[in-house]
Amino acid sequence: MSETTQSDQSPARIPVREILDLAARIVAAVTDKNNIRSGRLIRQVKDYAHGGHPLYLMRQSMYFGSSILAAYYYCVEVALLCFALSQLTEFLDNMVCENVIQWDGKGIARAIRFRNQLLTTCVLSAAAVGTFAILIAQIEGETWHFTPLVFLLAAGLFAAMNNHQLPMVLYTRLVIYGSVFLYIPLRDIWNVRPPLHSGLWLQLFTVIFVLFFVTNCASIFLHLYRINLDRLDELRIERDKAQAAFELKSQFVSVVSHELRTPLHSIMGSLSLLNTGKLVDHPDRARKMVEIAHTNSQRLATLIDDLLDLQKLEAEQMSYDFVPFNLTDVVNETIESVQGVAESKEIKIRFVNPAVNQVVRADYSKIQQVLTNLMSNAIKFSDEGGRIDIRLFTNAGRVGVEVRDYGMGIPDGSRALVFGKFLQVDSSDERTHEGSGLGLSIAEQIVVAHDGAIDYVSEIGKGTSFMFELPAYEG
Repeated sequence: MSETTQSDQSPARIPVREILDLAARIVAAVTDKNNIRSGRLIRQVKDYAHGGHPLYLMRQSMYFGSSILAAYYYCVEVALLCFALSQLTEFLDNMVCENVIQWDGKGIARAIRFRNQLLTTCVLSAAAVGTFAILIAQIEGETWHFTPLVFLLAAGLFAAMNNHQLPMVLYTRLVIYGSVFLYIPLRDIWNVRPPLHSGLWLQLFTVIFVLFFVTNCASIFLHLYRINLDRLDELRIERDKAQAAFELKSQFVSVVSHELRTPLHSIMGSLSLLNTGKLVDHPDRARKMVEIAHTNSQRLATLIDDLLDLQKLEAEQMSYDFVPFNLTDVVNETIESVQGVAESKEIKIRFVNPAVNQVVRADYSKIQQVLTNLMSNAIKFSDEGGRIDIRLFTNAGRVGVEVRDYGMGIPDGSRALVFGKFLQVDSSDERTHEGSGLGLSIAEQIVVAHDGAIDYVSEIGKGTSFMFELPAYEG
């Protein structure tokens, strides 16, 4: 079967670093919630700044209109003071929003700093509005406070509809406005101590009702915004997965085209030479051409088998015939099947503990396929004249097989390459080791389907041990 690359030292058309980056992006697109959260904060800050900037004229008209009314009907000095405070807070808020709009959106630390700055300007702005309402209520005395409470209601609704991008800013505004909302009627009740049927109590109950309404509106807008954020995150994840799949497809085409082209050319060349009749008087050369054609035909058959197995695994259509059997039997049979390849490189395969009795309930042919992949991989990356050790082991009620070679070893952090699909991507004709890069990926999926696990340990220059384990069969 086809195997994956054990070293990145052979020439590669697609660099190993680039392939590792691809694997990291695939994993991050599905599982990295921290990246999603940090990206969400950046988006929230950006949305807040872009959403609030166009509302500048609306806010100014509200400040200006309320100041004119206060100056005409109450007190010019109070109106001017509150208008000046509102302009100061607007200036600070606009300055921060401008910086956010010009920001390139990189760096979670900067996003947190901008959020804190916006929270500070929010506190100042809400305090200015609250001060304005309290001062007007004090001028009115202990009576109905229609004007300041309506001003607060307008400010609260404006915050509920337009500050939902940053929950901390929204909550802060609502807490400040709500506190002032309650303070105005409660102060009157405290000073007057009216009976329950008094209009001052009715004003308090009305304020509580209005606060509930404003809070509910804020909750609705915040919920809708979060739903949109979730959908955007889902779209981003799907986009990243689609991009990764497209790159994987490109690698697939590259690998398969190489794996098909090279043996086909060899077969066509051998048959063409035989067809010319020039080797009629050279039987040894003719036999060599036939051997070359046969070997490359086997390569093609192996690739096709791998692709068919991969398609079945991905479609969850792989069938399994679970029966009890001894692991020793499947190991011995697999060693016999790869013995010819090992002898061609003068590699000795040693079964360390064949007398061990370990029974599993599994698909015999599929486990043999896993072992064939592991042993062929070990042979491929072993030096001529080397040795491969096969050992059975037990581990907490599970049994397994270890295949150890003494070859070049695998670099650290290469698991995504080892068990990935088509991640042995070296499409050049000068490639040192042949293979589609599917063998170990298929082996892993087969082992997982048996409720097992597969992994490896390796050291550069000293070799690699591949191990898979399955649940022991108690019978």
